Amino acid sequence: MFTISRRAFGTTTTKIVATVSIAALALTGCSSNSAEETTEAAGSAAADASTITLEDNFGEKNVTTPVENPAVTDNRAFAVLAQWDIDLAAAPLPLVPKSLRDTYNKDTVEVDLGSHKEPDLEGLVAAEPDVVWNGQRFEQHQEDIETLLEDVAVLDFEPRDGEDFFEELKRHTEALGQVFGHEEDAEKLIADFDDAAQRAKEAYDPEQKVMAVNTSGGEIGYIAPQVGRTFGPVFDLLGLTPALEVDNASDDHEGDDISVEAIAQSNPDWILVMDRDSAISKEGEQVTPGEKLVKDNAALKNVTAVKDGNVYVAPRDTYIDESIITYTEILNALADAFEKPTPKT
Repeated sequence: MFTISRRAFGTTTTKIVATVSIAALALTGCSSNSAEETTEAAGSAAADASTITLEDNFGEKNVTTPVENPAVTDNRAFAVLAQWDIDLAAAPLPLVPKSLRDTYNKDTVEVDLGSHKEPDLEGLVAAEPDVVWNGQRFEQHQEDIETLLEDVAVLDFEPRDGEDFFEELKRHTEALGQVFGHEEDAEKLIADFDDAAQRAKEAYDPEQKVMAVNTSGGEIGYIAPQVGRTFGPVFDLLGLTPALEVDNASDDHEGDDISVEAIAQSNPDWILVMDRDSAISKEGEQVTPGEKLVKDNAALKNVTAVKDGNVYVAPRDTYIDESIITYTEILNALADAFEKPTPKT
């Protein structure tokens, strides 16, 4: 039987206690170092943080940067933020363009705010955003959001009525760059837009008449120069010659009601199409593409634009993605189309 003498036991105990004491001191040291490192990291983060002041559509707003937990309700912003790899804490997923749903979806966005018609504002509060970028369809909820998140900056840079639309779009893009730390990228987007606009202006022949239409619910609606959705401001930007102008035109989301016979009679050289149905249709839902609605319409078959193949359709998501990126794509595509030789008659 193995035994330990009292003296030996006392010595062993002393060694064990000493060892434990040393280990405890070591752990205390580690804990202290860890706490110091955490404090230093927090201090460093605090040192890196700064406050910027912006003037949005409702006045001056202070934003602490870098933004770490943003909520975004403005569907004009999604394409830009996706390009910059910005993660979102909350967003209305039904308003995310189809082409971006691999980026922003239920797996990548913590809180789905639902539709602007029935928004989940409680979910917005629960997401604890450090900034809310609001706009477009959610503008109607600005006051409610500010009330619920009184200590959070709620920004709105939606293009303002009465101002040049494309200057407002640039303002929107610049502000996104400031808030999300991508100023240089924002400048690049604006420069790309300006280049595309210049290309399209130079390629367009003002003797050619242009008609813009919106296809919605299988019907063809009229998009008015200046005020109509998407293409309206493009008329002014490029100096397009309208094939037809009507009184009391609007920016209605389905376009203004006008007969296809009136479109045919105006005989445009170009027809520009915004396909609303393709943008808002649900997965698996069958809709007739806007281009087909125009080209297969019996009343339009002898229109110059149709006969010459001068029917341009905006990107599929345009109706819910009127970002500077979308407009740049549209303008470059129009430049390509306008640069092609005119068919001889």
